[in-house]
Order: sequence, then C-alpha cells, then structure tokens
Amino acid sequence: MITHEASLRAAPERPRTTGVAGDVFRETMSRVPAPVTIVTTTGRDGPHGTTVSAFCSLSADPPLVLFALDRSSDLLRLLPRSGRFAVNLLAGGQEWLGEACARKGPEKLRLIPWHDESGLPRIDGAAAWLACEVEELVPGGDHVIVTGLVTACETSDSEALIYHRRQFHSLA
Repeated sequence: MITHEASLRAAPERPRTTGVAGDVFRETMSRVPAPVTIVTTTGRDGPHGTTVSAFCSLSADPPLVLFALDRSSDLLRLLPRSGRFAVNLLAGGQEWLGEACARKGPEKLRLIPWHDESGLPRIDGAAAWLACEVEELVPGGDHVIVTGLVTACETSDSEALIYHRRQFHSLA
C-alpha cells in the first residue's frame, strides 16, 4: 500500500526528453479557454497591473490561488517587496482593459478605472476580486509560478471574460 506521504516524494530520475516545438505548443494551448485577469499590486512608484491568463485556484483549505508570470515581468519584481496582490477577474465588455495591461511599460493603470481596496488596486466593474498574500514563488520554465493566500474576495453578477483561440469571449 502506498501512503499519502510516499506519494508526495519526487518522481524517480529519468532521461530528460525534448518537448514539442514552442509554436505547436502555443497553438495547442490557445484551444484551452482561460479566464482574463489583471493582477495588481502597489509599489514605491504607485499601482501596477499585468494581464494574466494562467490563473486558477489551488486549494480550498487553506484558500490558495496560483498564476504564472514571465520572468521579465515588472509585476514579478514588485511582489517580493509588496508581499500582496489582487486578482481582478475581468467581466464581459472589459476587453480593452485586458489588452491595455498585456503591454509592457509603466503606468498601465493610469487610464483604467480602479480604486484602492485595503491598499490594493481594485478594477471597477470586474466580475470578481481577490486580495492575496504572496505565499511562494516557484520556478516554472520561462515563467515563475506565484501562489497566494486569499485573504478577501468578492464577486459581482457580471459574467467573466475568457480568452480562447486568441480572442476574447464573454460567457453571456
């Protein structure tokens, strides 16, 4: 019988294989519907936000979420200092917000309607909002996986915005 603890041990070493080509992988993954979120935090220079589609729940007890950021992400550099972030799940009709925060550069939130909620930027009209404390930063290839403990959350009646086959879609 395999115990739970034994199943958590690392997998045995085996020869590393080469993965599929990046363009083939990206095309395949474009078929996976993903929520459109803007992860926000506040740094010394003010609020910052980045569009993230690699977001999901991780655990109910304790309440944990995770998302992935490119290693060159400006937001990634801010998280260890701030120790906190918010996840804003965009609603249908907020496509322009997702596009605006997907670009590189400072002051992405300058033209976006948001307000301060417990010291974190909360995007107005979002379908859901989660406030989190950074739990862990884990290497994940060319990205870093960020896990966070959810300390507050709220939902609205708005339908979520999703990204599928390189296009935005509303569930409504």
